[in-house]
Amino acid sequence: MGKGVTFDTGGINLKPTDAILGMNMDMSGGAAVIHTLIAAARLKLRKNIVALIPAVENAPSGSSYRPGDVLRSMSGKTIEVRNTDAEGRIILADALTYAKRYRPALVVDVATLTGSAVVALGERAIALFTQDEKLEQTFRLLGEESGDYVWPLPLWDEYDEDIKGVFGDVANVGKTRYGDAILAAVFLKQFVADAYPWTHLDIAPRMTALPDEFLAKGSAGAPVRLLVKLLEKFTK
Repeated sequence: MGKGVTFDTGGINLKPTDAILGMNMDMSGGAAVIHTLIAAARLKLRKNIVALIPAVENAPSGSSYRPGDVLRSMSGKTIEVRNTDAEGRIILADALTYAKRYRPALVVDVATLTGSAVVALGERAIALFTQDEKLEQTFRLLGEESGDYVWPLPLWDEYDEDIKGVFGDVANVGKTRYGDAILAAVFLKQFVADAYPWTHLDIAPRMTALPDEFLAKGSAGAPVRLLVKLLEKFTK
């Protein structure tokens, strides 16, 4: 599953000029999932794979959602919009709910979700979130093998309190500006519950190639290598 925000202006909570540059790459999660599916087909991997890509554009208009709006998600839970620039987690919430119909053995969502992940990890590792210790170890091992490094951050239940809504069941941002990468993952967790094994990859730190990687300028293509490794080795 990959976040496919084709361009992210921030919406009514418009991003400043420096932050808005490069937001044509906010669909990097969706692109990574598409290219992983293509690679799996070319490698003839005999796996039952379903790719879900919620795709939107986030821009101000007369029909834009606004700060203070309360949205009813596909799950029935209501989402209090405190910041329109936290749109990726809202579309992923419905995708995570939609995924339940497939009774998946594993769901991995991939998203350029938060600047906080970049602050925490720099630009050389993907933020990994899962409550399954075996999955955490698997992803860390495959990250080392593939070169798409991951590093775990916590998903403790105590964080649930920080995203409780006042007018909705959950809020799309926390009560403070601290730890947003964690709170975004905790928000997503509310729409998974125990329906299936789940891992969230915040690939914002790896959205753009670094000069010393000697790649083309722009998207780094993470975490296609990691996901292909996962498909090669994952068994139910």
